[in-house]
Amino acid sequence: MDFVATSLKLASLGHEQRLRIFHQLVRAGRGGMTIGQIRDALDRPMSTVAFHLRELVEAGMVTQEKEGRSVCCRASFEALNEMLEFISNECCRGVSLPAFSRRRSA
Repeated sequence: MDFVATSLKLASLGHEQRLRIFHQLVRAGRGGMTIGQIRDALDRPMSTVAFHLRELVEAGMVTQEKEGRSVCCRASFEALNEMLEFISNECCRGVSLPAFSRRRSA
């Protein structure tokens, strides 16, 4: 992973609706959700959900698989972990983060 790939992934999550979609998919786990289930969970029009999903798919944060007449969407935990690892290893290398450490241990 590099700065360009990481910035694309972060940008895809940088919109409230896309972050809400990704949140739903992470909570759904490996089983994922159909586009209709995401629409129902977020109470958004299908066109809005599809528009934002496209951005997440293009950034590699979500995968889609056709299952019969439905499309199952899944959070890419691999992409999420790679992005977080890159940030931790490259952006925070050698930096003490006491505020972060304090919050996590509390």
